[in-house]
Amino acid sequence: MKQKILVPLAVFLVVLVALTFGETIGHELLLWIEDLTGLVLHNFADVFRAVQQYIDQNTSKILIALVVTVPISIWLLRNHGQALAKRTSQRKIAIVLAVFLGWLGAHRFYLGQIGWGIVYLIIFWVFTPLVVIIGLIDAIRYFFMTEEEFAPLRQ
Repeated sequence: MKQKILVPLAVFLVVLVALTFGETIGHELLLWIEDLTGLVLHNFADVFRAVQQYIDQNTSKILIALVVTVPISIWLLRNHGQALAKRTSQRKIAIVLAVFLGWLGAHRFYLGQIGWGIVYLIIFWVFTPLVVIIGLIDAIRYFFMTEEEFAPLRQ
């Protein structure tokens, strides 16, 4: 019963934090792209125009990339389809989440540790650098654990 209440609450908090900080992060990302490329992007219309301009200028490259991609993809799926269909371990997914979204506690939510995920969000709100470091520490911990040691962490 608690999980049915805590999961929507946690999702709400994650979405709210993402929306609050996502705008700032998105703006900084657009400024970074502008610094790297000289391409000024302010909104989705600018992104659409930039993509359209790229397509107009590089149509032959795009077509060649498509022609090369199709046979390579078919070959990979035929020869390595079993390996691609094999289930990825939860430990590996938790490591990736801890590295990239550990500051939001995404790895804790993924593992079913809703309470700890909310704690990460609170720490993020109070002192962001601390939660980034804690997320990276969790990633390192998960990396050095075996699947057997990791199993009790899942709920």
